[in-house]
Amino acid sequence: MKTGTLLTLSCTVLLTSTLAVRAQESESRTDVMRPPKVLVISREFLKPGRSGAVHKKAEAAFVQAMSSAKWPTHYLAVTSLSGRARALFFTRYDSFADWENDTKAMERNVALSAALDRAAMADGDLLSDADGGVFLLREDYSLNPDIDIPHMRYFEIGQYHVKPGHDKEWDEGVKIVLKAYQNIPDTHFVCYQVMYGAHEGTYLFFTPLKSGGQIDMAIGHNKDFMSAMGEDGMKRLAELSAAAIEWSENNLFVFDPGMSYPWPEWIKADPEFWSPKSNKMAMSKNDKAPAESKTPQ
Repeated sequence: MKTGTLLTLSCTVLLTSTLAVRAQESESRTDVMRPPKVLVISREFLKPGRSGAVHKKAEAAFVQAMSSAKWPTHYLAVTSLSGRARALFFTRYDSFADWENDTKAMERNVALSAALDRAAMADGDLLSDADGGVFLLREDYSLNPDIDIPHMRYFEIGQYHVKPGHDKEWDEGVKIVLKAYQNIPDTHFVCYQVMYGAHEGTYLFFTPLKSGGQIDMAIGHNKDFMSAMGEDGMKRLAELSAAAIEWSENNLFVFDPGMSYPWPEWIKADPEFWSPKSNKMAMSKNDKAPAESKTPQ
């Protein structure tokens, strides 16, 4: 964790610029490729030595349970490449009413609930902690957020905590960054603000990446942002960052198809990566260990 700056946000945004051409070449843009209005995030922190294949096997039970029930709500799993060993599970909803309806329907499904509960015990033995949060899309803090997520492989997630009473400075700072990037072609990022489950004033910025090489490329692009900002703009941004941001943290996560319950459109878009065959193979060794829902309640 570190003292935050909006310049850090600008560096995060640079990572998205090289993705736009690939996204524009996509033939179809389905709803599941667009950021949802409500994002439910479940986090699992792993005990030492319990990540990797051991956790993947336990998580395959969740996927098998959902697949067997042909459950219509899907989720994406990512695992950490930095910070504490942990897995994040993202479930998307169009509204809080949709989230409620999904939760109630799952509770009414006796077979699915029982399957999820059984494997939750096996999964829980691997965890040191777990929590969940609910976040709202901030379209006004996002820029060109539609992108070809099924062909991405990583998320860089920037987390910012705004000091109480300093929302005005934060708002001005983010809008300065947005304005600068409107002059830089092919820039994409999406922002979410916490609603439940995290400190008030928490914002998440998601940067999807196709490969680690894009991080290398982005490091050399900082001059484009600084040129768009100008000397006075950079000075003002530094002042606003110092006034508004209590702390920030950036981490890198890799998509995990075996622990995900992907949307059919994602599998169709990139079947080699998202095919559930690997999940079925894992379950053949553990076909009596389903797990609980990845939707925090």
